[in-house]
Amino acid sequence: MTLPNCAIDDAVWLMIRGMEESGREEMEVSVREVRAAGRDALMLATELLQRARRADRRAGIWEAADVQWWWREPRRSDGVEQLFWADGQGPVAGVLLTSWTDDAWQCDPIILPRVPGLEPEVVWARALEEIGVHAVGGFEVPVRDDDLALKELVESSGLVAGERSSIAWMNAADRPSVQSLAEGFAIVDRTQRRGTPHPMRHRNGDRVEERLGQCPLYDPKLDLAVETVDGRIAGYSLYWFDPVTKVGLVEPVRVEDEYQRRGLGRAMLTAGIDRLAMKGAQRMKIGYGTEAAAALYQDVGFQPTSTDTWYEGRMDLTRASSG
Repeated sequence: MTLPNCAIDDAVWLMIRGMEESGREEMEVSVREVRAAGRDALMLATELLQRARRADRRAGIWEAADVQWWWREPRRSDGVEQLFWADGQGPVAGVLLTSWTDDAWQCDPIILPRVPGLEPEVVWARALEEIGVHAVGGFEVPVRDDDLALKELVESSGLVAGERSSIAWMNAADRPSVQSLAEGFAIVDRTQRRGTPHPMRHRNGDRVEERLGQCPLYDPKLDLAVETVDGRIAGYSLYWFDPVTKVGLVEPVRVEDEYQRRGLGRAMLTAGIDRLAMKGAQRMKIGYGTEAAAALYQDVGFQPTSTDTWYEGRMDLTRASSG
């Protein structure tokens, strides 16, 4: 593994002992702290989440494509020197900080399964330190409801359960046939509309296409929009294929209010999912937080597999609880 050009604290080494499965001979493994900001941090987070997915087909909340989608607009957190731990193969853990606004942050402590000597308690303690240094105002920590260890740590730190969300999966072989659009609409991708304003710019800023283009998992052929005959945008969706994990992520999906209940969302989803399968995706994943979204995605063939709770906190209250 070649680490990006980022800060490494050479004095911080965790010397841990492991056992080779074959000969059961003791070996020494070094895990070092690594810090990186901006796109270097994005690439470390990408590699960490890819390793996590390859280690467990269903664990965790996020895919590598999720953090690349979060890169779609400049954020205060771009300048944060994010904390990772790495071994000789790449990152094994990290504390991912994302600022949605200047005073609303998200913290995601990520750790690969079975990393000797690097326990969830260690990563969570460092996560609280990172939040205290960088996060202004409130913050959220999403936790899978079946991740009992992290749930206990978060609740014992004084965070309060807030909104909930769900994750659903679909095998590529089980995908439905592509549904036809209603008359007067067409699906186009960004390769067909180069040079025109991006449909997501109104909600994600004028730099959204530039920022997406900086993400190695972004593919303009998987960036879809539904247009009317006179060129108005009725909806859009984005599909991410990860060649390392063979997972296809659907994020985001939107149909504008005036075009609801015409089957556009289902037609766009079936077209995008089919394109993911043609790229090589073996499984598709989607996250959602409303009953309406659940109904649409399950109608297309996604099967719910897990739920998440978004814990809310403020650093002053968290310090008081920890003290």
